[in-house]
Amino acid sequence: MKKVAFCGISGSGMSALAQVLNAKGIMVCGSDRSFDQGKDAYIKKALEDVGIRIFSQDGSAVDESTDFLYVSTAVEESIKDVQKALKLGVKIKKRSDLLAEIFNAHAKGIAVGGTSGKTTLTAMIGYILDKIGQKPLVINGGLLKNYQEQKGIANVILNKGDICVAEADESDGSIEKYNPYIGVVNNITIDHKPIEELQKLFDNFIKRSTFGVVNLDCKNSEILLENKNIKTFSIQNPSADVFLSDIKPLKDGVSYTLNGQTFSLKLIGAFNVSNAAAAILTCSVLGVDMFEAAKILEGFLGTKRRLDVIGVKNGITVIDDFAHNPDKIRASLSALRDYEGRLIVMFQPHGFAPMRMMGREIIEAVASSFDKEDILLMPEIFYAGGSVTKDISSKDFVQYAVDLGVNAEFFQTRDMIKNRILEIAKSGDRIVIMGARDNTLTDFCKSIAEAL
Repeated sequence: MKKVAFCGISGSGMSALAQVLNAKGIMVCGSDRSFDQGKDAYIKKALEDVGIRIFSQDGSAVDESTDFLYVSTAVEESIKDVQKALKLGVKIKKRSDLLAEIFNAHAKGIAVGGTSGKTTLTAMIGYILDKIGQKPLVINGGLLKNYQEQKGIANVILNKGDICVAEADESDGSIEKYNPYIGVVNNITIDHKPIEELQKLFDNFIKRSTFGVVNLDCKNSEILLENKNIKTFSIQNPSADVFLSDIKPLKDGVSYTLNGQTFSLKLIGAFNVSNAAAAILTCSVLGVDMFEAAKILEGFLGTKRRLDVIGVKNGITVIDDFAHNPDKIRASLSALRDYEGRLIVMFQPHGFAPMRMMGREIIEAVASSFDKEDILLMPEIFYAGGSVTKDISSKDFVQYAVDLGVNAEFFQTRDMIKNRILEIAKSGDRIVIMGARDNTLTDFCKSIAEAL
């Protein structure tokens, strides 16, 4: 393989893999409709800075010398890059196939699965192993704050050892392509698929793993405990192989106890302590001392868009968060509840199919976490392109929220929501912008922070 092209290269999974192949000396180019629309300029520049050529999505990224065209799940056959590849006989592969090839080529692959927390947990494991000198290749779905100064995009740690740490995505079933040395299941909660289907996927995933790391606190994961070579982590059950207790909120993080010793994280929320427990246990399977792993994690800064504080102005805090399913939303709001102040939450639903499956559960998660002063603001459901049935609206879910006693308001556009936020925000408030798939949400956060 000498030359490849990526269609949809701006996506977190695609841009990470493009950088991995580029680092191997393969000629890499790509296109993305976001770039053509003038969006994600920082991603475009970061890719170009490491030598990856970016083309318009008009078919020009593909020619007779292209060995493979890699496409994301969202890419359709009508896109000109795909049409050009079909015309020239260039082989087309999915992103998940490439990730599986890279992952399975490593002797010690750590695949991080679960419906919530994968990105943070993958980053934690990679950070510990990198700092301890085990030289892992880390392929992540989010931007690692500890590596923001490196050239390129900080969703990879480019090392050439025998360890690969990567997210194993269950949403498109591609988790079935991995054969892990360590398979980690952080939790099983409703997201893109029904619970029963997820349980079967993750059970097979653990069966293919030499070692399994499972959350003892997750009831839906109990089925996995029947497998061999299982190790467990917990923040509730002392019988787990790694049990973190005495969780206490700090001004800018959280503290916890591991076997009588106290450690801290620069992240908030009990769910992040659970992530730390999983990371410490996973690294211990590779021989890392648990206390050393916990100490290293004290320097971990987290990942972008995971309760990411964008700015504080006039006593108002603006927070960017990726939460988009009931479990993630409940965890984020629960963590924020440990601190004083009203919550003004804008939740941007991330697709018609996901909202059809779990929209009511999302609203119920908000309702169970809100105080009476908190406010939920929702724009219309985010549409990323392609063929979808638009038979539901955010209006429907706002009405359901109101029925549950939530202060909820619907707005047709985000600009209208921004104006509403600026109108009502006061000192002590936390403005939280929640949603997935849309890279412009961070810029929206920044615009609010600047306008306060």
